[in-house]
Amino acid sequence: MERMKTLERIVVIPSHPPFLQDHSLPLSHLDTDPNLHLTFRYLRAYTSTASPTSLDPFNVISSSISNALTQFYPLAATLRRRPTSPHRLELWCAAGQGIPLVRAAADFTLHSVNHLDDPASPLAEQLVPDPDPEEGLEHPCILQVTVFACGGFVLGAAMHHALCDGMGGTLFFNAVAELARGATRMTVETVWERDRLLGPRKPPRVDSALIDEFLRLEKGVLPYEEGVGGVARECFHVKDECLHMLKRSLLEQSGFNFTVFEALGAYIWRAKVMACGIQGEEKVKFAYSINIRRLVKPALPGGYWGNGCVPMYVVLSAKNLIERPIWETAELIKKSKSNVSDEYVRSYIDYQELHFGDGITAGREVSGFTDWRHLGHSTVDFGWGGPVTVLPLGRNLLGSVEPCFFLPYSTASSQKKEGFKVLVTLRDSALPAFREAMQVFSTTQDHWPSHI
Repeated sequence: MERMKTLERIVVIPSHPPFLQDHSLPLSHLDTDPNLHLTFRYLRAYTSTASPTSLDPFNVISSSISNALTQFYPLAATLRRRPTSPHRLELWCAAGQGIPLVRAAADFTLHSVNHLDDPASPLAEQLVPDPDPEEGLEHPCILQVTVFACGGFVLGAAMHHALCDGMGGTLFFNAVAELARGATRMTVETVWERDRLLGPRKPPRVDSALIDEFLRLEKGVLPYEEGVGGVARECFHVKDECLHMLKRSLLEQSGFNFTVFEALGAYIWRAKVMACGIQGEEKVKFAYSINIRRLVKPALPGGYWGNGCVPMYVVLSAKNLIERPIWETAELIKKSKSNVSDEYVRSYIDYQELHFGDGITAGREVSGFTDWRHLGHSTVDFGWGGPVTVLPLGRNLLGSVEPCFFLPYSTASSQKKEGFKVLVTLRDSALPAFREAMQVFSTTQDHWPSHI
C-alpha cells in the first residue's frame, strides 16, 4: 500500500535579522482586491535523475529559504486587518517570524504515480499544505517538501494571494533556487513600495467606463460565495491536430487568426455555459488576468514581486454567447486585450479605493481562465534540474468558483503526448454534457465538425 508520512514541521527564519524594529507594511490596492483574499496552492515535482546527488532536498531548500528571507522577509510576516481600515489587509513584520516548512516522505516513486501528470489526482492534495483562512493570514506562506522513494521530491506551496501572484512567487522561488545552486547572493534586488507604485490617485477617480460594466457592488457579499452546488475537477486532453482544425475553421469563417487561448477559451466558455443550462438574458463573464508590470507608467521595477496583474472580462448574455459563432466570441476575447491601459489600471485601483467596503464583486457565472503553459514556473531549479510537473490546486480564481487552467504535460510522463491538458472545475450536474463537448479535442478526425 502506498503511504505518505509527515516527519516534521519547522519554522524557517531569516539567516540574519532583516530589520531592527517591528513594523507594518502597506499593500497595494491590487494586493487587497477582495478576489485575492485566498490562499493559492500549487506544486512542483522534481526527479532525481537530472542531477544525481546525495544532498537532502529538504536541507538544501530550507537553508536557501533562510538566506532568501533577508530580502523576502514579508513572506514570513502576518497578514492582519488595518486598524484604520478594517476591510483592508496589511503586513505585520516582527522579530522571530518565519515560514513553516513541512518535511514529508513517500514510500513509493514519482514514476509510479506518473509524475503527478493527472491534475485531478487526490494524491496532489497531500503534497501541498492546506491552511484554513485564519492560518493563511497568520502564515501567508507555508511550504512542504516531500521526498519520494526514488529520490525525487515535490515542493508544495500555499501562498496567500494578497502577497504576490504567480510571477511574484516565481521571483522568490528563483532566488531560493539560485542560492541552492551555490550562489553567494541573490541576483534580484527586491522592491516593496506597493502603496506608492500601485496606490490610488488623489483624489481617486474612475475614468474607464469598463470598470462599472465589469464590476458590481453587493454589500455584505464576499467573492467565491456563489452557490452552484457540488463541483468536481476533471482533466481533458487537447490534441494539437484537433486544436489546429478548430483554429483553421475559425480562420476560414472569419479571416482572423486566433491564439490558442482565444480560440479554445471561446469554445470552452460556450460549452460550460451550455452544459450548466444557463439561458436567456443572464449575464455570463469570461475572466482572465493581464500582466501590467510594463504597461503602467512608469513601469514597475524588475524586483517588484507583488501582484502585477489586473482582471479583464468579456461580458455577454447566455443567449448571445450560445447563439453567436465561436469566432465572434474569440474576436471579443482578442479585442478585450487592448482595453488594458495605464488608465484602466489606475481606474481599477481607484475603484477599489472608493468602493472597497461596498462589496466589490465580479458577479455570478464568472468563468476564470488562465494559461500556465508559458508562465516561467518551470524555471525554478534547486540543483536537480527544473520541475518535470507544475500543478495548480486552486479552485477559486478571478471571482470564479469554476476556473479553467491550460497546463503542459509533465516532461517526465511515461506517456509522452502531443498537445496539452485542460483542468476544469465545474458543477457536478454539468460534467456529463461538458465531457461530451470536449471529446472533439481527443478524437482523431479529418476535419472540424461543421455543426460546432
